[in-house]
Amino acid sequence: MTLARDMIGRLSRELGEVFKVSEVASILNITSLQASKSLSRWAKQGLIRRIHHGLYSVIPIEALSTDQPLDNMWVVLPEIFSPGYIGGWSAAEYWDFTEQIFRDVCVITEKRLTHKKYEIVGITYILTHRASYLTFGTEVVWIKNKKAFVSDPHKTILDMLYTPTLGGGIEHTIDCFKQYIKSSYYDSIQLVNYAKRMHNGALFKRLGYLSEKILGEKDKLTTRCLAEITKGASYIDPSLKKGKYSKRWRLYVPSHLKIEEFTKW
Repeated sequence: MTLARDMIGRLSRELGEVFKVSEVASILNITSLQASKSLSRWAKQGLIRRIHHGLYSVIPIEALSTDQPLDNMWVVLPEIFSPGYIGGWSAAEYWDFTEQIFRDVCVITEKRLTHKKYEIVGITYILTHRASYLTFGTEVVWIKNKKAFVSDPHKTILDMLYTPTLGGGIEHTIDCFKQYIKSSYYDSIQLVNYAKRMHNGALFKRLGYLSEKILGEKDKLTTRCLAEITKGASYIDPSLKKGKYSKRWRLYVPSHLKIEEFTKW
């Protein structure tokens, strides 16, 4: 048992909180079969825990049970949901665009998975599938020696406007957009360039409408968005089908949103 603990300690020091069979085989200089058997045995002994197929994690010494959540909720991203990145409300938290605390982790992935929600050691991951051309605009986050990705500030806002549910709803998305504009990250040129790459007319309508409300009719972001809007009507939030129609932006905006109240500085 002591030898097993020593080896697990080595794995933890070199690989971090989470490790897979191939990594263990490499670190311990054994075959993948031997590594798989060792990990399985240690898990049965309660020394480590299996959190996904071929993926294991250490159990903190202070943990009262093997259900103790991971120290870093993002650490499983590269192992299970790659290619993909942390986005939406989780990225908004990372960039300090919101003070709201979300218990679930928002993941945007190119991987087609059977379920849109995964529970892994007490943490819920909410998944959204995206085509590869939409998974740009990310930055690297290193977790020990594992590389995960998070949407950059500009893409975080656009992902939430593209799909407001990723922002926790349109109201919270608007609040995050305001904080983005106030921040040092704000870049209207980058925002428009990214939006063009996403090839979505409704995105420019939402972005332009909100820009006009917050920054004004003559602001560069507003005029650039106006030049990009497409024909046909869209909704500021597809989940809210009713509202007053803006001819200028070809956008339905529910009256109960009272966007002016959200856009006061």
